[in-house]
Amino acid sequence: MIDTGLHHKRWTREQATDYMVRTTGFAQPRSQREVERYCTQIGQACSYKIGHTSWVRQREKSQAALGPRFDLKWFHEVLKDGVMPLSMFEKRVDERIAERLRIAA
Repeated sequence: MIDTGLHHKRWTREQATDYMVRTTGFAQPRSQREVERYCTQIGQACSYKIGHTSWVRQREKSQAALGPRFDLKWFHEVLKDGVMPLSMFEKRVDERIAERLRIAA
């Protein structure tokens, strides 16, 4: 919301900082640092959250599919594949789940 407030609604830094303090409970200095980052990196906060949401969704899908065979270290091995679009990440996770299920069978 802060990224959108700054860049679409034209909030001032002070308005954005006040909003962050009110809604998150972060201290003002921390909120100011975050707001400064949002000012200079348009869309970074939104793109971070989209990536985070995808990552959590894929981890939950893996846990559900594999049950007790799920291992967090195994899941994080996908990081070794490097930077990739989220659609490719999701496909890689699906492939890794299928492979792990085949090996366990």
